[in-house]
Amino acid sequence: MKKLIALFAVSTMASTAAVAGVALSGAASVSYDDNGTAASATTYDADISIVGTNGGTTVTIGMDVDAGADITGVDMATKIGPITIAADMHNDVESTSAVDDGSGTRKASGEGSEPNPDDTSVTISLDLPIGDATVGLDNSGDVTIGGTFAGVTIAHTIKDGSDTTTGSAAIAGMDVSITNKAGDSTWSIGTTVSGVALTLNSGNDITAAFGLAGNTMTVSHFGADAQVHMDAKVWTVDAVAAYSTVAITRDLTSGSALTATYSSLDDSLTLKAAVSF
Repeated sequence: MKKLIALFAVSTMASTAAVAGVALSGAASVSYDDNGTAASATTYDADISIVGTNGGTTVTIGMDVDAGADITGVDMATKIGPITIAADMHNDVESTSAVDDGSGTRKASGEGSEPNPDDTSVTISLDLPIGDATVGLDNSGDVTIGGTFAGVTIAHTIKDGSDTTTGSAAIAGMDVSITNKAGDSTWSIGTTVSGVALTLNSGNDITAAFGLAGNTMTVSHFGADAQVHMDAKVWTVDAVAAYSTVAITRDLTSGSALTATYSSLDDSLTLKAAVSF
């Protein structure tokens, strides 16, 4: 009997240790949009993320559960000294159907007029600290040099035909970031003035967020976007005129958050209840 109790105790400890290495998180929301003059619509979204950790190895599984239980990603990352190995083990079904994701980018990893029918991959990268900088090399041949110098964080990626340089710093109470990709530069500035959080970027987008009677009110203006034409790598995105939004969010005692958003783009009002765990 004592042996049985001892065996049960060991089994319980082993199970507890296994569970302790697994983290579960997720989010769910339901939105009602009157769509202005168009027909109203109700949409749903629910996602779950499972992260398992054993030492320096991590496995992440993502699931979209509002319309079944579809796996959205399975990734594993581990390290062997200065070498990091990352494996994407999930083949995105949408990558085989050339679906436009609405932002001018393909969901497939392949290039050319047709997407890659299998976007699973293994990436091996090497990170070596050299003084205050770190030099990285991955299996695609991209070299990244980055570090923080006098409060300024800089990273430069050497890639055939599309070098990318990013820089960010906190200057006089402002968070400034600049990105140059293949000669095209973008920037953003964020700061807080009298309790109002302000952001401004190179696309003429500006956002102001502040507290209002127990709520958070966010006023945003988005500059006009020109049409992005499809080439060998991206889909066409239609041009969008400049528009503004006003969103009021309130955290409820139930643990969820209720958000009402008005958009001048289509004169619509959207009510959204969301919860994260």
